[in-house]
Amino acid sequence: MRRPDHFRALTALVALLTLGTACVGDRRTPVVVYSPHGRDQLKLLEAAFEAEHPDVDVRWLDMGSQEILDRLRFERVNTQADVWFGGPTTIFARSLHDSLLQPYRPSWAAAVGPDGVGPDDMYWPVYRTPAVIAYNSAAVPDSEAPADWDDVLAPRWHGKILIRDPMASGTMRAIWGFIIERSLRATGDTTAAMQWLRRLDGATKTYALNPAILDQKLARQEGLVTLWDLPDILISQGKGMPFGWRFPTSGTVVIDDAIGLVRGSRHPEVAKAFIDFVGEPPALLLAARRVYRLPARLDLPEDSVPPWVAEVERTMIVAPMDWELLAREGSAWMGYWDQHVRGTGKHLTRRPADPPTR
Repeated sequence: MRRPDHFRALTALVALLTLGTACVGDRRTPVVVYSPHGRDQLKLLEAAFEAEHPDVDVRWLDMGSQEILDRLRFERVNTQADVWFGGPTTIFARSLHDSLLQPYRPSWAAAVGPDGVGPDDMYWPVYRTPAVIAYNSAAVPDSEAPADWDDVLAPRWHGKILIRDPMASGTMRAIWGFIIERSLRATGDTTAAMQWLRRLDGATKTYALNPAILDQKLARQEGLVTLWDLPDILISQGKGMPFGWRFPTSGTVVIDDAIGLVRGSRHPEVAKAFIDFVGEPPALLLAARRVYRLPARLDLPEDSVPPWVAEVERTMIVAPMDWELLAREGSAWMGYWDQHVRGTGKHLTRRPADPPTR
């Protein structure tokens, strides 16, 4: 269900008032970070950055990357954020049409790219985030878990699939984009993809509003299978949740996860220091060891990264993606899915095939 605009505006106002009152009486310089990276990672990096910069107060808001884009647009005349930290570069690219970011070349710029680097130094890749098929390992033996994308549509998983709401999530938009691009490469239009997504909709028990709800439902066996990102699944495993995962055998989506300086930042020098911090080796290795982030840097010594990084690089097959096409067409694709596919899968047999949307 889509929320009305006035509800979104009220939610944004409450969050911003919370940020403002939290800083009252604190003489430190605040830096406001909007990020989809979740409490575990944000608290970890907040503590590490403040230890190096005791005169800075890191304040973060955790939300989906599409929600960040919407909020930055809403706040354009009264900027509240300093840093946008996290999300696919395709969503960062969409922000450029509204001039929501300003150029900054971080200290580590020469160690990444060229994939994922925004035009005119507008954003930079910090991590690479693979998508996986995840499942409740207490209910699904590893040998029986879906091995590839199409296996998720098997009848045995009908009504047992949980999906993070794609309209709010950059990860899910990237996965949807992969399915649609796969259709374009095979058939020349998006019809097959929309039919595939409608079948998935029919098999989906619920669309979770946020990753925490997704975790809870999967752990409680309210659903048994999901499509999500590897770092979040590994973090949940580390907390004792009964989650298993695998890379799709035909190839997976690997998102360039970016960071950028918000145009109109009230504390630009502190914001730049934070951007520099997250992309330097100590913070990258901290995130890799503690919250399973795959670094985008190409120059980290192999003996410095945790073993899981080498295992991931060895086993995952990266699916081909036209990220420029996704940045250009993704919003229209998602709008079509939201209006014409979501909620229609259970009536698939009574509906004609989708017309081409391209």
